[in-house]
Parts: sequence; C-alpha cells; structure tokens
Amino acid sequence: MSTSPNIEELKNISSQVRRDIVRMVHAVQSGHPGGSLGCTEFFVALYFHVLKHDKSFNPDAIGEDLFFLSNGHISPVWYSVLARSGYFSVDELNTFRKIDSRLQGHPATEEGLPGIRIASGSLGQGLSAALGAAQAKKLNNDKNYVYVLMGDGEQDEGQVWEAAMYGAHHKVDNIIATIDYNRQQIDGSTDEVMGLGDLKAKWEAFGWQVIESEGNDIESLIKSLAQAKALCGKGKPVINLMKTEMGFGVDFMVGTHKWHGIAPSDEELEKALGQLEETLGDY
Repeated sequence: MSTSPNIEELKNISSQVRRDIVRMVHAVQSGHPGGSLGCTEFFVALYFHVLKHDKSFNPDAIGEDLFFLSNGHISPVWYSVLARSGYFSVDELNTFRKIDSRLQGHPATEEGLPGIRIASGSLGQGLSAALGAAQAKKLNNDKNYVYVLMGDGEQDEGQVWEAAMYGAHHKVDNIIATIDYNRQQIDGSTDEVMGLGDLKAKWEAFGWQVIESEGNDIESLIKSLAQAKALCGKGKPVINLMKTEMGFGVDFMVGTHKWHGIAPSDEELEKALGQLEETLGDY
C-alpha cells in the first residue's frame, strides 16, 4: 500500500475483519473462529502496515516480504485480510468452505488463490518452509524479510524444534517467526495438554533472539514488530512470543478453547456482531 493507515484506521479494519470471521464461520457452520479472532490485530498490522507486498501477487515475491501461515486452520482471518487488502474480491468471502471454493478450510494452492504460496494446516511444517524461503532470499541477494505464524499448541510438534535448530545453525537472520501465545489448543489449555514450560528460555537455548509482544494491542504490536525487524541481520533468527486471547473481541468467546473450532449459532452470531462495529461494509 502507498500509505499506511493510522492506528484508528487499523482498529476499524480489525473490527470489520472480526465481523467477516464470525459471519464466514457461521454461514457454513464450520471453521475456526477462536484463533482467527485472537490473531486479527497481527494480520491487520502485517498486511496494512508492516509487509512490503504486492497485491498483484507474484508467487516468487522477488523484492517483497513473504508471509507463511503454519497454523492454517485460522484461515478465516487470513482470507478476510487478503480480500480487504485487495488480493481478491471481498464478495468471494461468501464462498468460504463451500464446494469448489478457492477459500478452503485450510489454505491450499491448487485453487490459485492470490496470496497463498503453500498449502498449510498440517501442523509443524510452516517454520521449515519459511526458513527455506528465507535462505532463498539470501541466495538471491534479496534484502527483504520472511514472516511466519505458528500456534503455541503447534509447539508440541517435533518438526518445529528441528527447524529451530536448523535456523540457528545456518544463521538465517532474515526471518521473523511469531507464536500465537494464547495458551489454548483444541483439547484444552496448553498447560493441560502438554505444558510448554518456559517457552522464551527454550527458544533462546535453541539459538534464537526472542522478543515478547501484546498481540491484541495493535499499536504496541507494531512497535514490537519493528523491534523484531531491527534485530534481523545479526546472525540469529528472530522469534516473537505474541500474547493473545483466543476469541478476542467477542466477550463470550474470549479466553477459552471452546471456540477453537466451533461455529456460532444464529443467536450467538447476532450477539457477536452487536459487539463489532461495521466499518468497511459487510460482504
């Protein structure tokens, strides 16, 4: 984008994106609203302020920043932000999870949806792909950055830690990974399912530079992402532990794993929309 929206404009975009999320999931009674709502500020900050990207979508992205979504089940927030930032028509959000739609439940590439470079949602794989893309940029003398988002429940996957070792060993210092640190996963809290312990100390022990951020405060988050960018180029990969609340923005969805993969009823949708201002116009 030629000019970045100010903080109030970003907050307005976030409100509309949240409306898109709950409406998309409700319409087909399928999808993952909780993590999507919790990561809304991150996606809005990334696509409307942080990323150097081109909505005409060149898959090679030479001279652009790259973003990979590893926890692909939160596709509703990504689809909404891609559409609202101009990658495809906002009207296409009507097709979410329907037969022959390009907007599958987990992002895929065979449908040719602009903005989607790899299929994702098979948890644990996104960091590996992002590290490969970051190394390719180095080989191409491309000075841009690679961003990737993972879930905190995804840290249960062994491939994440293999990738963590790889990134540090090869000094992949043009990558900014983020963990959605909401402490919830599909079967309960992360403490109940498999405690993560001191996640900051773990990543530091694996050779990464670690920052911490507040993921539901967009102004603070933008500053944290600028801090992460400033740490790049120093011989170590960077990871952002982003504290969020699952279901943020809708009072009855906040802070519980219940809404990880459950769609709202008609009554719940009405209640949710009553809390979310329509700022850009519903699709």
